[in-house]
Order: sequence, then C-alpha cells, then structure tokens
Amino acid sequence: MHHRELPSVAILATGLALFGVCSATLGQNAPAGKGSQATPLMGLLGRFTAAGVPALGPGETEVAPRKWDQPIPPGLPGNGLAQHPMLYVGEGYNKILLVNNGKVVWTYSTGTGWEYDDVWMLSNGNILFSRMQYVAEVTPRKEVVWRYDAPEGTEIHTCQPIGLNKVMFVQNGLPPKLMVVNIKTKAVEVQHDLPAPSLTDRGSVHAQFRRTRYTAQGTYLVPFLEMGQVVEYDKDFKEIWKYEIASPWAAIRLKNGNTLITDERDILTREVNPKKETVWELRPGDLPEAYRFINTQSCTRLANGNTIVCSRGGDGKGPQLVEVTRDKKVVWVLRDWANLGPATGVQILDDPGIPENPGESQH
Repeated sequence: MHHRELPSVAILATGLALFGVCSATLGQNAPAGKGSQATPLMGLLGRFTAAGVPALGPGETEVAPRKWDQPIPPGLPGNGLAQHPMLYVGEGYNKILLVNNGKVVWTYSTGTGWEYDDVWMLSNGNILFSRMQYVAEVTPRKEVVWRYDAPEGTEIHTCQPIGLNKVMFVQNGLPPKLMVVNIKTKAVEVQHDLPAPSLTDRGSVHAQFRRTRYTAQGTYLVPFLEMGQVVEYDKDFKEIWKYEIASPWAAIRLKNGNTLITDERDILTREVNPKKETVWELRPGDLPEAYRFINTQSCTRLANGNTIVCSRGGDGKGPQLVEVTRDKKVVWVLRDWANLGPATGVQILDDPGIPENPGESQH
C-alpha cells in the first residue's frame, strides 16, 4: 500500500479552506438566478437549455429511447417528475437525465454497456459522473473537460468532486485503489490501495465498491460492498471507525455527525451515530404496500430532514424514488418508467449547499 497525502487536507479539516476553494468565494461566484445564494445550482439550469446546446455532443453515443406503455398508478404522493429539480442516473439506462419543472430538459448518453452509478452537478455547471469504464466531467454544452479511463481489468463506480479542481474516485481492481486526481494538472495527489476479499479472483472486482465519500472532516468513508463493513479512514488511511452491515452499497456522513447507510441485501436504509447505535431506519415494510421500494442502492438526505431512497424498481414493478419524513410519512413516490430508467443515484438541485464542498451535499 502506498499513498501521497493531499497537501490541503489538514486545512480542509479545520474548516478554514477547502482545497484552496472556500465556501464564501464559491457562493459569491455562483451565477445570478433563482435561488443563487441559498440554492446555487438553480441559477445554472438555464445553461442546459440555452441555444447551442447540442442534442448529442461529440463524446456521446445515442441510447435507444425507453419503451413503456403502462400508466403511472394514480394517487401516488407528491407531484411526480415536478416534485424536485434533479440530476438522475440508473444502472439500467445509460442516460444522465436532468429534470426541471416536471420534464427531462437535458440528457447525456453513453451508449450500450455498463453502468452509471454516481453523478454530480458542480457550482460551475459542469457534470461529473462515473460510467464504470471511466469517470468524466462535461459542460452543459456537452464538452468533455476531463476524463480518466479505468485500466483494463478495473472499474470505476464512484466519484466525488473536492473543490472544482480535484476528483476522488475508487478504481475497483486487484488491488482496488482510492485516488484523488487534480483535473487541471493531471497529477495523482492521492493513491492508496484498499483491502479486497481476494487479490486473485477477478470476478470480485465488479462488486468491490459502489460509493465512497470524502467528508467535511477530511476523512474517507468507504462502504465495502462485498466485505460487509463501512470503514472510515483518516488522511493517512488509518482506520478510525468501522460499522459492520451485510451489504453496504452507499454511506453518507451527515451534517449531524451520524452516518446514513444503504444495505442492498437487506433492502434497508439505516442511520447510525458515532457509537454505532441505530437512531433511524427505513425498510420497505415500514411503508404502505403501494409505496414500497423493491431494492435500495443509494440515498439522499435533504436539508429539511427528509430521506430519498433510490431503487432499481424491479424492472417497472416498483417505484424508482421514495421520499419520507423523519417519522416515515411518505411525501413523494416517483414511479415514471416512461421517462426514467432505474434509480441508482439522484442529486436534488433545489437543496442548499455547494456540492464540491465535501459534506454540504448529502447524497
């Protein structure tokens, strides 16, 4: 194992700076527009529908449109596609979908093959995403500004912006590697080998990691999907916290200091405190039958305390997104298979915060 330490990590951990980009500066630089201070991403949405945005960019490969003729079940809570402006991806449909005012207003297509898992809109309007074979950043006009291709025999399913110039991702492989790359200088600023259940079985590469997050405290929160544990490492990759759970697909360090984890095998979303005590949990059986998600991949915690669960939906048999309050009241069920594919990840764009400031966007 080896790593190179990010020179600004210690500064970030103190809250004084964020890899050379402070929150106040980012807020001041956000374009004017609807909610440009409290919800900075809302002021960017016009860039995606402006004149000159191509239907298919130079780096895109068309994806066949969805075919679905079943009506949306009546009486579902919320306002369907109009509930939230959002950036949406799913493993079974290779289009990034930008939704605003109840319509898909922008897409980015990457052809056939495997699979989207992570996506972010940044405060400069660019979109960062993982596509299993690579991780890339594109502009609203679909220009590729950065791309890192996974070497043969490896995969990339998770990514996170750290400031506007750095990207963290995990390269599944033998061994898997957590990396931070400076997209301006192309320098690899962190590279550290992670544990794996087998360093000889190539079949294990695909399922090693789906989500990893860099926290506001300057630590790495790593869900080991196959090894049944969520591990937090400090900047020197010393283990400082571990929580055992059957099949952790994703984990988020919440602003309250707790950790929100999705367990794919047991189809649950669980919030635990630093003492590893369960303080909140959501299972399909907690909901009315018509609103139950069939499986769970990632989740999002909104600023109002609500939680959105992303589900592959059983090929149309269940909802894609379910939003619940703290007391598990269902406020939104999205079941729209004509417009959207399965849900693997969602970023709610009218939620406050600068996404590239670790910990501000809880998704």
